[in-house]
Amino acid sequence: MAHNKEKVAGHAHYALMLLAVIYVMSYIDRLVISVLIEPIKAEFGASDTMIGLLTGVAFAIFYTGFGLPLGRLSDRIGRKPVIAIACIAWSILTMLSGFAGSFMVLVLLRIGVAVGEAGAGAPSVAMISELYPPRLRARALAIFGLGPALGAVLGIGFGGVLAEMYGWRATFIIVGAPGIVIGLILAFTVKSPKPIVATAPGVPEAGMLRTAQSLLCIPGFWQIIATGGAAAITGYAIQMWTPSFMIRSHQLTIQDAGMLMGIGGGVLAVLGTLVCGYVTDTLAAKDPGWQLGTALLGTALSIPLAMAFYLWPAGTAFMIGSTAVPTGFLFYMGFAFFGVWWTVPCFSAMTRILPVNKLAQGTALFFMSVTLFGAGLGPVVAGIISDLLYSSIGAEALRYALVASACLLLIPCLFLISAIPKYRKQMLATEQASTTHINMAHDTKPAIS
Repeated sequence: MAHNKEKVAGHAHYALMLLAVIYVMSYIDRLVISVLIEPIKAEFGASDTMIGLLTGVAFAIFYTGFGLPLGRLSDRIGRKPVIAIACIAWSILTMLSGFAGSFMVLVLLRIGVAVGEAGAGAPSVAMISELYPPRLRARALAIFGLGPALGAVLGIGFGGVLAEMYGWRATFIIVGAPGIVIGLILAFTVKSPKPIVATAPGVPEAGMLRTAQSLLCIPGFWQIIATGGAAAITGYAIQMWTPSFMIRSHQLTIQDAGMLMGIGGGVLAVLGTLVCGYVTDTLAAKDPGWQLGTALLGTALSIPLAMAFYLWPAGTAFMIGSTAVPTGFLFYMGFAFFGVWWTVPCFSAMTRILPVNKLAQGTALFFMSVTLFGAGLGPVVAGIISDLLYSSIGAEALRYALVASACLLLIPCLFLISAIPKYRKQMLATEQASTTHINMAHDTKPAIS
């Protein structure tokens, strides 16, 4: 495997590039619906709560249900075939969403997208960990982790432009098509590591639930999973509802709201992800606790920035062409930079503490938490709060629903505070055991006479 070599092979960089593109495509197909909420509501007569169920609970339940089985399948047969088939499948279903004749049909198609995307994230993280050594893994995962940020740029930013020009149905068709091509390119051009044999010959493999239970007993792992789930509640609420907030509270058009959040916020999220990967690798080389410490630092800094964005009154900071940039949006750009810092450190930490032959299954548990709690609760909770407040404060209800969502970022901070000492202790023990093993092997070499 590549991580045993001094230099990383060129095919590893090529595979990383394609995996990153596929991850971006998954977030484009997942997030584009956030700028299509208003026209979908108008056509089908849906409430904010119904939209929250469409973008959240319906997606999350099925993503979660299929995440662990597909991760287990990739541990058995290899990462590449699972990722490629999943990418092609969800891309086709995204295109079919443009032909939905009713709200329920759209829900069913989005469920299909969720099942497809469940087969990409965890196997991709596992494949990258097999291609890159630990000293470079956070930076490699940072490139892969650009998926949510670039997905926001393209899915929300350009999705808003497409929706304005061609309508919501054509937008689904246009953004879904490239994933079919990328999935085929991965299948036929990438050289992937061979699957790791999970058990010795003749030894029965542990069941899926028992495997999950054993992984959750690893010190610090369940706190990492809980961190992802808790942080994603706020992340998904903000991604799904901020374009509508900017339309309702700042009187922007759907195109301007999508461009500002997708491109302005997305570019800062891209920079934040890359900076986080570099900072994490640099600091963790000195103290392993910084592997998760950077996640805590970024998440803590993002809270006041999010609060300032949503509470800042309407007003224009400056103009970009004909687009009025709200003053509060300047705080959102800071939030976008630091709000992604929990992702890469958590990915990298898992690749260090999970057994190689169960890495996709363990990572699937993390993605399941992110999706079940994030996609499942984030949009619908914000939608419910907005509906409850609407009768008293009207269009400003969504502003305070998102303020409440931002406050929830205190929860992942608490989980990270709990996880850091456990993770540091485990990594120091692993390093000590490795050093002892090397010294013992050296001492037991036969003398040369």
